[in-house]
Amino acid sequence: MRLANVSLSILLVALISGCGEEKVDGRWYTQSQVDRGKTVFLESCAECHGRSAQGTFNWRTPLEDGSYPPPPLNGSAHAWHHSLDMLMRTINKGGASIGGQMPAFEDELSDDDKKATIAYFQSKWNKRIYEAWLDRGGL
Repeated sequence: MRLANVSLSILLVALISGCGEEKVDGRWYTQSQVDRGKTVFLESCAECHGRSAQGTFNWRTPLEDGSYPPPPLNGSAHAWHHSLDMLMRTINKGGASIGGQMPAFEDELSDDDKKATIAYFQSKWNKRIYEAWLDRGGL
């Protein structure tokens, strides 16, 4: 009886923590991460990158100060050229070093929330773009 209680406890902890949750279409993230990422994205990123991660109009054209507007993150721009580490670094340090105006979120968001945000916008990438990202060493 005692062994059954221990096994049940382990199973409950695994379920609550998300262990064993299936990855979305074989990708690195889970649906729970995408759902959390959507919330974080809408609260912290959508004002500049758009509610659907579509970026701004003329995102390729520099602004008067020489910086670039927020690009799309939905797979239609260059975000898929950057590894997960580079995406995390950009979120942490901001976009000034790469020609943008994005603020740093290093002290604003947890690492889990940053990864969830990436999961959310990557969930908008079609299979071809996601596989190209993997082929470039995305993970």
